[in-house]
Amino acid sequence: MLYTPDEFIKRTLSTAFIMTLGILLIIFMFLSSFVSIDTILLILLISFPVLFFILFVYFFQIPTVKINKVKRMINREIIFAGRFLIVELESGVPLYNAIKNVSKNFQVVGAYFQEIVEKVRFGTTLEEAINEAVDQVPSESLRRILWQMSNSISTGSDVVKPLRNVISTLVKEQQIEISEYGRKLNPLAMFYMLIAVVVPSLGITLLTIMTVFLGLTLSLPILMVIAGLLAFMQFMFVAIINSSRPAIDF
Repeated sequence: MLYTPDEFIKRTLSTAFIMTLGILLIIFMFLSSFVSIDTILLILLISFPVLFFILFVYFFQIPTVKINKVKRMINREIIFAGRFLIVELESGVPLYNAIKNVSKNFQVVGAYFQEIVEKVRFGTTLEEAINEAVDQVPSESLRRILWQMSNSISTGSDVVKPLRNVISTLVKEQQIEISEYGRKLNPLAMFYMLIAVVVPSLGITLLTIMTVFLGLTLSLPILMVIAGLLAFMQFMFVAIINSSRPAIDF
């Protein structure tokens, strides 16, 4: 982050406040044509703290979302990068040179290995540079690989066998994640068909029939609100499915 935690909180508060005012202004312009001013002001007064709190929590989670995104990107490369590192070491390449080669061949994982290379170039020992990287990486998988490298340097033991064991464990964990993802898709697909397809279709049909028999009218704002809710529901299901997908290149 380019600013301190205190500055981040201030920016989050100001952003949430401005966004809240903008959304409430849009709501005011939307309701002013068919709702009295007193009712609109009451709605805005009640909505302001709720909307401000929701937006503040949303913007406050942006760093966590970015960290999780980087973590998923690392986990997609970690198996290939680990195997590449093992091949380099088994070929007789020194550990430092192997780390440098990984940094050149992998975009996400390579960025952390490049930091290790840069620190060593400026005088930090390889063990210290790896230990600093262990404290910074957001991925537990990459942290395990780096920890094995650091442990091998400090004890003087061979690093290839521990790395091979770590990679084997990571492969098994990813296989378990794929199996769990396949089991999750069936209930998610069922709920999607029920809530996002069947219920809206039957609900709109029944609502139309009821308005005909009761002599009611469905105004354009009501239809727009219904369409917005359906679109939000579709978006939430897509987001849930994408978030539950394991960070693995099949």
